[in-house]
Amino acid sequence: MARADFYLIQTPRFKEQPLRLVCELARKAHDAGLPTLILARNAEQAEALDDMLWDMGEDAYIPHQIAGADLDEEEADVLIAAPEVDAPLRPLVINLRDAPVQDGFDRVLEVVPADDSARGPLRERWKQYQARGLTLNKHDM
Repeated sequence: MARADFYLIQTPRFKEQPLRLVCELARKAHDAGLPTLILARNAEQAEALDDMLWDMGEDAYIPHQIAGADLDEEEADVLIAAPEVDAPLRPLVINLRDAPVQDGFDRVLEVVPADDSARGPLRERWKQYQARGLTLNKHDM
């Protein structure tokens, strides 16, 4: 059964750099051997994630790339997709966009910003996933 995990940003470290949490989640997925797709909000965010994933510390190499590049995308453990690129879903999807992810994944991770204005739409998304029968979990980060 598919799962949806909501990560609520609360610590100062992630409030300052929400994308750092996304990178940590991608690293955990990579360590667990899960092919991951990150659905970025826009091309700028995709580029920022690409840069951050290169800068995870000397002991952390996470094979990743931005979808739509000419490279063989099957090779990258983590694929980052801007909205204008139609990337195939993977078992694990980290969703940074406004819309819920449609079917085709085992697990979706939703990163919930610290500001209240963003939390309303995510509560709505929780209900949408619930209505689709997904197992839901919430994590305070």
